[in-house]
Amino acid sequence: MGRVIVIGSQKGGVGKTTTTFNLAYCLAKMGKTVLAIDFDSQANLTTCFGVEKPQELDYTIGHLMMAQLEDEVPKSLKSYIKSRDGVDFIPASIYLSVADAKLRTEMGVEQILASILKRVKNKYDFVLIDTCPSLGNLTINALAAADEVVITVSPQLLSMMGLQDYLRTIGKIRKRINPNLQVSGILLTMCEKRTTLCSVLTKEVTECFQGQVHVFDTKIPATVKVGESIYYNMPIEQYSKRATAAVAYRNFAKEIIGYEGK
Repeated sequence: MGRVIVIGSQKGGVGKTTTTFNLAYCLAKMGKTVLAIDFDSQANLTTCFGVEKPQELDYTIGHLMMAQLEDEVPKSLKSYIKSRDGVDFIPASIYLSVADAKLRTEMGVEQILASILKRVKNKYDFVLIDTCPSLGNLTINALAAADEVVITVSPQLLSMMGLQDYLRTIGKIRKRINPNLQVSGILLTMCEKRTTLCSVLTKEVTECFQGQVHVFDTKIPATVKVGESIYYNMPIEQYSKRATAAVAYRNFAKEIIGYEGK
């Protein structure tokens, strides 16, 4: 059975989408079957996979969510699953916001995404879900469907402040909806090792959560190569294999493979 992993954080701009994109590609390069799901109406992950006009798509995760809400899920999901560079993905568009609004008016809808994933997750080693930077209904659906959560944290003060809130939300989901949900670990992203603030906050995260929450050994460095690769819709591994971020994401993929729910 595939491992369903949410890449999440309460804060935006902390590398969730970049991590999902690069982790998916690295896992695929290591021989794993991977499905990535863009679960954010901004469709940034969809754009990373080279879809130029997500708003024109007729088959997205938003359409699937709406179909599930209306009990009209199609027999086959092939039309919704696209592929690029050995990675399967389900795109998103602004239409996901329509599904989000619908979720607010319905009862007992926390496991809509879980119902969809039951049909596909056994076909993959990993299902990665890129989530929006909020604690609303979409995030609750993602956490209810997941086995694990990777929390991306940029070593900046505001990013750190949202970490405890996100952990509390995970705890509530585990208690009320998904008792099997666990935190794989905290991934520090955009680490500028030369700055004092980065060093201080990185040390603070490690000291505060070591023993309580796993902190991945891998730290994703801040580098212009990552931004350049995203601009060209390429994983950093393809764009610049020797870049420090490319090495880091390969190491992170190895950590994820080796974690196996420890």
